[in-house]
Amino acid sequence: MPGLEIKPAVPIQKAAPWLAMAAILAATAFELHRQGRLWRSASGRLLLWVGDVWSSENSQQLFDPYSATHVLHGFILCGLAAWAIGRWPLAWRLTAAIALESLWEMFENTQFVIDRYRQATAAVGYEGDTVVNSLGDIFSCGVGFVVAQRLGWRWSLVVFVVTEIVLICWIRDSLLLNVLMLLFPLAGLKAWQTGT
Repeated sequence: MPGLEIKPAVPIQKAAPWLAMAAILAATAFELHRQGRLWRSASGRLLLWVGDVWSSENSQQLFDPYSATHVLHGFILCGLAAWAIGRWPLAWRLTAAIALESLWEMFENTQFVIDRYRQATAAVGYEGDTVVNSLGDIFSCGVGFVVAQRLGWRWSLVVFVVTEIVLICWIRDSLLLNVLMLLFPLAGLKAWQTGT
């Protein structure tokens, strides 16, 4: 009919960041597999959660205790995005955070970083993440970003500190300890973490 304009159900402007995130995740999964990462655990099992950080299934299944550190990545990226690109729409800031976390996952799974984890941290037998685990980590970061956005910086800081304390008590590791050990390995701290 003349003059009748059909509008798309979802305007392209609203769908664009979500399409960009989907493309980033697909490209990340492809690149991780190209780097030699298995799609899923070599055991053939596909689990939502593994709670034992010393298990061979750690970093191989969708979520594990280290997923909490990726939630904290989201907190940090939310704060950085508010500071650096705060005028961007929220969905595009989230997309930028997902892109940065995806870059980290690809870098974290290079042989250089895997070897560094083995030498410097408590992750002595670490062989890298599966693609499934990396996607779970990226999802955890996205959740952290959204939670931090809703909480605001003060409550986000409280949750960050509480999460660090819980992780240190539970698995003898945390985001801050992980960064410290990667940059400045401390033999005494590694001995405490591994229980040796």
